Amino acid sequence: MTLRTSLAILSTAIVLLTSACAVQRGQESVGAYVDDSGITTLVKARFVENKQVDAGAISVETLKGTVMLSGFAKNASERSTAESIARGVKGVTAVKNEIAIRP
Repeated sequence: MTLRTSLAILSTAIVLLTSACAVQRGQESVGAYVDDSGITTLVKARFVENKQVDAGAISVETLKGTVMLSGFAKNASERSTAESIARGVKGVTAVKNEIAIRP
């Protein structure tokens, strides 16, 4: 098992274990939260699979289909690639790219 695969499995487990938290706070319905969690997991997994994106340096959050990317990229190409990957995930309605480029 590679490090990237392990990270993807770990990310999935964390999302599944914490899935009840947002629903208890009343932020959204259970179905919507599960959809958003699935989108977040898919985006993170695709970052792990892509060698051009440092999955550990970019955070992904999803709310009602809108994906928010934050963190740091080495260059504009990595920032753009991360946004493109997120837009390509089924269920994503919009992407807010707040990734900063390291000087």
